[in-house]
Amino acid sequence: MGAALAASLLLLLQAQDAAAQTSDLVVRSELRVCADPANMPFSNQKGEGFENKIADLVGTTLNIPVTYYWFPQATGFIRNTLRAKRCDIVMGYSQGHELVQNTNHYYSSAYVLIARKDSDLAEVETLDDPRLKGRKIGVIAGTPPATNLAVNGLMRSVRPFQLNVDRRFYSPAEDMVKQIASGELDAGLLWGPIGGYYAKQQPETFNLTPLVKEKGGPRMVYRITMGVRPTEQDWKRQLNRLIRENQKAIDKILNDYGVPLVDG
Repeated sequence: MGAALAASLLLLLQAQDAAAQTSDLVVRSELRVCADPANMPFSNQKGEGFENKIADLVGTTLNIPVTYYWFPQATGFIRNTLRAKRCDIVMGYSQGHELVQNTNHYYSSAYVLIARKDSDLAEVETLDDPRLKGRKIGVIAGTPPATNLAVNGLMRSVRPFQLNVDRRFYSPAEDMVKQIASGELDAGLLWGPIGGYYAKQQPETFNLTPLVKEKGGPRMVYRITMGVRPTEQDWKRQLNRLIRENQKAIDKILNDYGVPLVDG
């Protein structure tokens, strides 16, 4: 009796183990991407963002078509897209975030200080530089550089821009860069891929300095990965291999969009 029970339990465990191993071996007939429909330079419905281009690269490599489930990248994005199984991959997600399982990172970037090339602020490398005192500086409210501006007593001259907006109707980063170009602002602080994209549209105008030398406060450098569901180990490994084998092609896409790449 005991032997029969043990055998039954063994068969049950083997079946469960086999199910666990095959649960991720889904026949993927399309690359279903979770993305924001109006979030340049990352993605939009016209496929113009660099994450759209990287998704195309992944789809081509896997020999499957790319499809999208569109949802604004704000509160509830992962819950309503990846976790709801309406799509299978988020093309860009910060490493270490608990809401997704991260692949290996495929680029690292940093927040940047943007100033006109003819400005003395073009040489500023840290936010404790005395040349920033009393200068008009743009920053997206609630982002890491805002903390360091406050620590260094610079908030009185700061012009805040909204963080959570509907990008179909308003682009705070683009507005900030235009104000720097016109002289309305002396400098601005943006996440590198965003700042690099809008600055690249006027390449003779701006100097971008990645904030990699800050001595304190929140981190300014982030590793960016692809995000998948926590249970899908095989899918993660497949993407890791794809990233490794196509890193040069990915780097070219990022460089084409002006993404400042840093070690990290």
